[in-house]
Amino acid sequence: MDNSQFDLLLGAAVKSGASDIHIKTGAPVMIREGNNLTPVTDNPLTSDDLEQLALRILAPHAKRSGSPYNPDNLHSLTDLDTSYAVPGIGRFRVNLCRQRGTLAIVMRVIPFDVPDIDQMHLPEVIKDIAMEPRGLILVTGTTSCGKSTTLAAMIDHVNKARACKIITIEDPIEYLIPDRRSSLTQREVGGDSDSFSTALRAALRQDCDLIMVGEMRDRETIDIALKAAETGHLVMSTVHTPDAEGSLFRLLGAYDPGEHTVIRMRLCDCLRAIVSQRLVPLKDEEGRVAAVEIMRMTTAIKERILDADPRGFHDLIEQGANPFRMQTFDQHLTELYKKGLIALDTALAAASSPVNFKRNLQFEG
Repeated sequence: MDNSQFDLLLGAAVKSGASDIHIKTGAPVMIREGNNLTPVTDNPLTSDDLEQLALRILAPHAKRSGSPYNPDNLHSLTDLDTSYAVPGIGRFRVNLCRQRGTLAIVMRVIPFDVPDIDQMHLPEVIKDIAMEPRGLILVTGTTSCGKSTTLAAMIDHVNKARACKIITIEDPIEYLIPDRRSSLTQREVGGDSDSFSTALRAALRQDCDLIMVGEMRDRETIDIALKAAETGHLVMSTVHTPDAEGSLFRLLGAYDPGEHTVIRMRLCDCLRAIVSQRLVPLKDEEGRVAAVEIMRMTTAIKERILDADPRGFHDLIEQGANPFRMQTFDQHLTELYKKGLIALDTALAAASSPVNFKRNLQFEG
C-alpha cells in the first residue's frame, strides 16, 4: 500500500464516520463503525506493508521526540502511542504494537472541530462542573468510551467562558484547541515533556488556572494532581474506571493502606465531581451518545468517602438529583430514552440494573 492509497483509505474512513482503523499483518484493513468492524480492503497486508506504514506514521513522531525509526531499528519497536495528521483529511491517535512478532496499528479518528457539550447531548450540569474555580474533576470510563472527547468539550467550554491560563498535558495531543478567551498551552508527553508527572510539576510554576492531565496513570501523577488542586488550581483528568465508586477505590489503591485515611481526607477537601460515562448507539442515526453518571461532592458523599469502607455511592447519587443535579447511569438512560435518542432495548442493555431502569421509567411516566 503506497502513500496515496493510504491517504485515500484514511479519507474514506473519516468520511464514513468510522471511529477506529485497524491494520495488521495478514489481514485486510478494517474500520469500526458503531460496534462493528468492517473490512475495507480486499487483500491482506504484508509485513512490508506494515513496516512502510509504520515508518510513515513515525516520521513526525521522530521529529518531536528525537527518536527516529528506520528499517534497521524498527524491530525494536514493541509498543508506542503517538499522533498522526494528514492535511485536509484528519488527525488520528495511534497505537503501534507487535502481535506474533509482526506490527499492528490502531488509529483513532480525532475530529478537527472541538466537540461541544450541547451537541454531544451531555447533561447541562457538566457546564457548571467545568466552571468550578478550583479542585479536582475526574472523567472516567472504560477504554474507548469518549473520556477524552468529553474532557476536550469541558476544556473548550472554559476556554470560551473565562479569561484564564489553561495547560493540557496529553499522550498524545488529541484535539487542537485554539485560544478563545483563554490562553492555552498544549504539551505532549514524549515530545514536549518526559512524563505526565514532570509536566504537571512544571505546570505549577507556569501561572496556570486550569491543568488538564490526560490520564492518572501512577501514584506520582495522582499525588501531584492532588497537590495542585489543594493549592488553588482546577485540575481535570481521566481514570480508566467504570464508575465513581471504582474511581475512588483506584485512587486509594495507588497508596499504601496506612495512608488511606489521609488520602480520603485530601479527596474530601479537593474532589469536586466524578463524571463517568458509557457510550450507547443512537436510535435513528449513526453514532453514539454518552450515558453519564455524575457524582458531586456533598456532605453525604464526604461522609461516605471518609468511611473506612466507602461503598454504596449509588444510592447517594440517585438521591442527589435534587438539588445537586447528580444522576446515576440508569437515571440518564431513562432521560435519553424519553427524549427519543436511544431505543428501549439499548437502554436496557446498558443499564446498571434493568429492574431499576424500568422502575424509573414507570415512576417518571
